[in-house]
Amino acid sequence: MAGSGTPVESLGELGERTLRKVKWRTLPLIVFLYFLAYLDRTNVGFAKLEMSHAIGLSEAAYGLGAGIFFIGYAIFEIPSNAGMMRFGARKWIARILVTWGFCAAIMAAVQNEATFYIVRFLLGAAEAGFFPAVILYLTLWFPARQRVTVLGIFVLALPISSAIGAPVSALLLNMDGFLGLAGWQWLYIFQGVPAMLMAVVALKMLTDYPRDAKWLTVEERTWLQNTMDAEDAAKSEGSEHKHSFMAGLKDPRALVFSALYFGLAAGLYGLALWLPTIVKAMGHLSTTAVGFIVPIPYVCAAFFVYFWSRNSDRTGERVLHTAGALLLSAIGMAASAFLLATSPVLALVGLCVAAMGVFAAMCPFWELPATALAGAAAASGIALINSLGNLGGFVAPYAVGILSDVTGDSKAGLLLLAALLFLSGVGTFFYGRKIHAGQVPAGTDEDLSEGDGRLRPAG
Repeated sequence: MAGSGTPVESLGELGERTLRKVKWRTLPLIVFLYFLAYLDRTNVGFAKLEMSHAIGLSEAAYGLGAGIFFIGYAIFEIPSNAGMMRFGARKWIARILVTWGFCAAIMAAVQNEATFYIVRFLLGAAEAGFFPAVILYLTLWFPARQRVTVLGIFVLALPISSAIGAPVSALLLNMDGFLGLAGWQWLYIFQGVPAMLMAVVALKMLTDYPRDAKWLTVEERTWLQNTMDAEDAAKSEGSEHKHSFMAGLKDPRALVFSALYFGLAAGLYGLALWLPTIVKAMGHLSTTAVGFIVPIPYVCAAFFVYFWSRNSDRTGERVLHTAGALLLSAIGMAASAFLLATSPVLALVGLCVAAMGVFAAMCPFWELPATALAGAAAASGIALINSLGNLGGFVAPYAVGILSDVTGDSKAGLLLLAALLFLSGVGTFFYGRKIHAGQVPAGTDEDLSEGDGRLRPAG
């Protein structure tokens, strides 16, 4: 049981050495790739500050276009993961990088509502499959006992992307008129091209399975492949369809997790895509000033994500860490809504709390379905959860835009996001406890030191 203090078997010197190599080989690259992915899907929030006037977008039209990314994402998510299973993670991630980088850059060519909607849809379709591919990739390389801490490092790319991307985006907007292009056009170009270039790096650095890792010794890759195979076999014991891609799509747990992730995604992208507008509404601020205020919630979130994910691995508890973080985010979002008109500083504190909670919830949340599904079923199940759940990223920005047009401020939109986060947190608590999801043996602080030498019984 989670948090029971059940002893776990040490991996020993071989395991520590192997996983240390894997961390240094894979994590810096996938963190940077996710940094680029999140930047390219959310930079529209900053571009909006100038682009809306230039191409004639209302608040509702912006919200629809910002959110329509997730329609393309949802439609092509599962086919994309099927492609990954067919061609391997290394080639497929490189393919995704090229197509999403191209679509991100041609956002600079949008001229009206229609082209804005079309290119945002194409961007979502191009990036589809990247996040579940990485989640699945981590399950192939890291034992479950370590995975939330590793996922926490991966998820750090989100707040860091926003913290760095906000001032950079604001500065790029100042390139207005250079070579005849507007500042918002330069923003899309400069932030889209790096993804295409990184495709070459991904092809060289990523390896599909431990058994193929020539950068490990024979002893190391044999140990790691055997360890991961044993964990996957134990996790799927008793399931005759454990390697069926279709099994993950039919598993009712995947549908429930999709609904729970819907609220998380709504809060995450509702905040990200509207935060520059909300901050600008706090006073008479220049675009540059907004660019240096927006990172504050994300910096707070980055520190909290690292602490929260390590604590989840230390205690072996996933459900309470997910539900608690979602409820914390809901409180922060609601507080910000009521304080926005009277105290901008306290409203910003509320947004910091909201960001801390929603980003921290992602790490333990994804371990819940990852420990429930195995083999090819994990690939399709995780893709389904990400696909359907991310529709919250469509609904939230559009709904917030409509409410902003109707009411003239962001209060109603923030309260909607708070309600969705609250429902997701409560649902995760009750459903997670019902199915005993994500439970692993508790560890100690020493267990989580570099080269963590722990392996839990899978399942």
